Amino acid sequence: MKAKTVKTASKRITNVTKTGKLMRRKLSGQHLTTGKSKRTLRNSTKKMALTHADYRKIAKMLPNG
Repeated sequence: MKAKTVKTASKRITNVTKTGKLMRRKLSGQHLTTGKSKRTLRNSTKKMALTHADYRKIAKMLPNG
């Protein structure tokens, strides 16, 4: 049977680093941005690595994880 990716997992993961870390977008930059500071919005555009607990959950959803 063909291994398939869970679509929600593929939407959360932006890229995989050379060392194998899964990266995701930071929160709070998508909507309701009028009351947020420029610093918060600038930092929300960056990426961060998944935590260990999230990594295990999402690795199960990926076919090669």
